[in-house]
Amino acid sequence: MVGFAALAVTLALLTCSHAQLPKNGGLTDVRPTYDSPEDAVYALVEPKLKTPWTDAVAADPENVWPEHPRPGLRRDNWVSLNGVWEFERAASKDDVQDVPVGTTLGQRILVPFCIESGLSGIALQSAFSWYRTTFDVPSSFGDNDVVLHFAAVDYETTVFVNGKQVGTHTGGFDKFSFDVTSYIDKSASNELILFVYDPTDSAGEVIPVGKQRTVPSHIFYTPCSGIWQTVSLEAVPSSDHITDILLFAAADGTVNATITTTSNTSSTSAQIAFLDPGDASQIVFSTNGTTNAPFSVVVEPAPQTWSPDTPVVYNVSVTVGNDVAYSYTAFRTVERKEVNGVQRFLLNGEPIYQFGPLDQGYWPDGLHSPPSYDAMIFDIQYLKNLGMNFIRKHIKMEPDLIGMLVMQDMPALPNNVDPNEAQQAEFERQLEVLFKSHMGFPAITSFVIYNEGWGQLPTGPEIYLAPRVAEWVGGHQLINAVSGWHDYGQALLNASVGDFHDNHHYSSPQCGAPFNSLSSLPFHGDRIGFQGEFGGVGVNTTIEHLWNDDVAIAAIDQTYEIDADLEIWNYRALRVIEELREQTEMFSCNGAVYTQTTDVEGEVNGFLTYDRAEDHVDAEKWKTAIAALYRRFKRVCDENSNFHWGKVRVE
Repeated sequence: MVGFAALAVTLALLTCSHAQLPKNGGLTDVRPTYDSPEDAVYALVEPKLKTPWTDAVAADPENVWPEHPRPGLRRDNWVSLNGVWEFERAASKDDVQDVPVGTTLGQRILVPFCIESGLSGIALQSAFSWYRTTFDVPSSFGDNDVVLHFAAVDYETTVFVNGKQVGTHTGGFDKFSFDVTSYIDKSASNELILFVYDPTDSAGEVIPVGKQRTVPSHIFYTPCSGIWQTVSLEAVPSSDHITDILLFAAADGTVNATITTTSNTSSTSAQIAFLDPGDASQIVFSTNGTTNAPFSVVVEPAPQTWSPDTPVVYNVSVTVGNDVAYSYTAFRTVERKEVNGVQRFLLNGEPIYQFGPLDQGYWPDGLHSPPSYDAMIFDIQYLKNLGMNFIRKHIKMEPDLIGMLVMQDMPALPNNVDPNEAQQAEFERQLEVLFKSHMGFPAITSFVIYNEGWGQLPTGPEIYLAPRVAEWVGGHQLINAVSGWHDYGQALLNASVGDFHDNHHYSSPQCGAPFNSLSSLPFHGDRIGFQGEFGGVGVNTTIEHLWNDDVAIAAIDQTYEIDADLEIWNYRALRVIEELREQTEMFSCNGAVYTQTTDVEGEVNGFLTYDRAEDHVDAEKWKTAIAALYRRFKRVCDENSNFHWGKVRVE
């Protein structure tokens, strides 16, 4: 493997010229060199664009992302392993046979930022990589067993503890863990080593990648390999203990619960307590159930319901034997239902108009990883302040975004190749893992299986996948089988697959309307009419707020529309939103996704610049326009006044 016997080779790789390096998140290709691996230190690689949080995060690397990574199953006795680790690039998959036990690696990386990011301190593409760190088991863990958690590592991960292989994992977006009790020494320092292989979209590889590309181009972005979410240790009882808490809470107070434990097949008593949202020291309702099998309870007195306007969340404690774990839930119900002859999206029994951005979840300093929790919340609060109630999380998985309706995409396969049989099977396996691990999140109200046909076989796998997903979620989410086009259920079988008829069209919408273009199929009114993407009008900015990459800058003119200045940009963006309001009144439009939250690399069509420093939006005009969408939708639903051709009211 590269580096241990030939450190000079690694250092040469780190200092070679721009022409030789693959695309990465660094402003330049200059990297530090060291006399020996022991001398290496962490240092920020100047990103191609900073955010307001970049420097503070890099200045305090031992306190990066300190928040608990799993609010859906949390214990008090845990410790984060985020911080500065050792790192080195490898040469091939075969290098996994030569584990660098007891060997100091040549570079330093800041976990949990992916290898290509500036915040990582590496900012290189690396298909094959080694990570190494050491850890002590806290004395508070006592005689408990120890579980090692990874919130996300992209893509194939092999884990070694104290020189022994603990396990492997495949997938770039889901959490995984290993019980490492038998591999560690609680009285001494322990060595943790990872080997990571991430091909992204390399030739012959068809895996869920979302927007990542080894050669970024306009709407496709810099890849994000390796560890990109928190690594942690947790103390768990050596006896039977909780491994999963799934809570589906409905607006009427009904809770369908499944508490899974290590025994998996045998049942024992589980005590569940719902805590007062205003005072977590007070229990508002408690009950008993059984583990490893679904059960239902009704919370009394009637709980407060959740909505974007009143995002009330209940913390929940679950006790099984001597194990206590915490989770959370919110009481809300979603459904597709005919209202006055039109298919509508209902929240808690009332039609609701979903409006918000296409959200890529990309950051110029951390790529897939927000630089901090505060940074992630900044984006959400910005959107809420404009009056938006919805986010479409675009072909990337993220934590629950409490306070917004979320349409969560499955991370897509590459858009230019069809999967073979084995690759399709792996896509379906990961689809199940990801949707099942996220379906308990109350803010996620719908799942998207395919986006614009990317990796979608012409046989229409969504025809059988949509009912499968619907069975998993049990009505807790609705299903958007195909967002954009290639609706093979309608085209091949004349059947309605999923709950949405989802149209993409730039810049003007075609929402639940009697006209369509591109590969979209005519709207027949048998599903929820929805505008999955529209808008996307762009306005350029100064180099201080652009992703400083020549290729990305050259691709800016591929944006759907470029406006001369902010005044024109606001005029054009609000004009297409006005068209959306008209279609909401005239046709069967139930909501829309405006492209997009921020500029991203070569795209300049965000409300905010990529660094989150410049706001394009005339806030008062946007708030007025968004409020008019909701007001007109409510009037249409109340008055049954849609399909009034040519009778558009002036707001």
